[in-house]
Amino acid sequence: MEKIIIKPRKLSGNVTIPPSKSLGHRGIISAALSKGVSKVTNIQFSKDIIATIEIMKKLGAKIEINKDELIIDGSDIFLNTSGQLQFQCNESGSTLRFLIPIALIKNGEYVFHGKGKLVSRPLTSYYEIFEEKGIEYYTEEGRLPLKINGCLKSGIYSLRGDISSQFITGLLFALPLLNGNSKIQVTTNLESKGYIDLTLDVLKSFGVEIENEAYKVFKVKGNQSYMPGEFRIEGDYSQGAFYLVAGAIGSDIKCEALRKDSLQGDKVIIDILKRMGCQFEETAEFIKAIPSKLKGIDIDVSECPDLVPILGVAASIAEGRTRILNGKRVRIKESDRLFATASELNKIGGKITELKDGLIIEGIEGFKGGEVDSHNDHRMVMALAIAATRASGDVVINDPMAIEKSYPNFFEDYKKLGGNMSEFNIRNEG
Repeated sequence: MEKIIIKPRKLSGNVTIPPSKSLGHRGIISAALSKGVSKVTNIQFSKDIIATIEIMKKLGAKIEINKDELIIDGSDIFLNTSGQLQFQCNESGSTLRFLIPIALIKNGEYVFHGKGKLVSRPLTSYYEIFEEKGIEYYTEEGRLPLKINGCLKSGIYSLRGDISSQFITGLLFALPLLNGNSKIQVTTNLESKGYIDLTLDVLKSFGVEIENEAYKVFKVKGNQSYMPGEFRIEGDYSQGAFYLVAGAIGSDIKCEALRKDSLQGDKVIIDILKRMGCQFEETAEFIKAIPSKLKGIDIDVSECPDLVPILGVAASIAEGRTRILNGKRVRIKESDRLFATASELNKIGGKITELKDGLIIEGIEGFKGGEVDSHNDHRMVMALAIAATRASGDVVINDPMAIEKSYPNFFEDYKKLGGNMSEFNIRNEG
């Protein structure tokens, strides 16, 4: 499918929010590092999750797929990692950054490959560690493929906290399994603390304890063991955000499978929409954003960078001016999301000005029809599909299958909610 044409129509109905990709990666990795058999349930097999599964299998975990659950036996992890191992991360930043330190638990030679924008996403935080710790690595101009040769040792690791929390999570997975105690020192303010909270919570559920000193120092005891068990993946607030915004700007959607006590950082979408004037109905079974007259506000996205595309949609339909602030890291996601959000929403009538580290968004009555590009970014596809619910004409999205990265069933759910669309594949024409 190379294009999808969406006719303007508000959505209505119940939707089960897909399982959290962030928790999926963490649950699979923790189970694979456990000496025994674990069950990870409620998995959605997006491209990113499949990449993590395949690499953990190469590292020695036995993983059996049974519908939406995994049976994972980590008894043989790292036992047969001799010779050079090739790992394909596709476009998954979590897979790449989480698994580099994990591979280095066992001395060996590993080559990490990627696709799309992942090839050039920054890994400087790890390169600095490699140089300090004497781990050999080779890369051309910092790009993938990355070849590494060596083994992690316990000790002190210093990392910036304003580039990506994924580097810290990768070390938090690996360091407990080393001989000797370690310490991670965060040298700047830590952004995306919610993702670190998720990591620490998952580690704890698998029996691994980390001491968190105000997100500035993480003390890690060595010689710990991951304990096998059962782990269920909860619904994903970063995906639920699209339907919650759809509700806030006019649709009638009940979002099921979102935990009210979730530690997910993107749960902040509810607080943001409430500050914009949105009313909510919340029960034990669902969360529903009630169509509301939204007003423009200032939004600091340093803790929730993945929400920027859909916040661009909400802010466009809000009255007055919204400022998206502290979003410089958003430029190094699957696309430059500041540029992509501004350029694509402006094509369909938005009034967005791009800043160095944010956006200024002036409210409009609604979008118009037009042709837009996904920038090969799953979150851009979904944000543009939600924007189409408040458009006056058809919205044509180029390269919509970028959704397979995180939410391959998005358009199926969109149709179930009453979305009207047609698919168009150029290669199948004439």
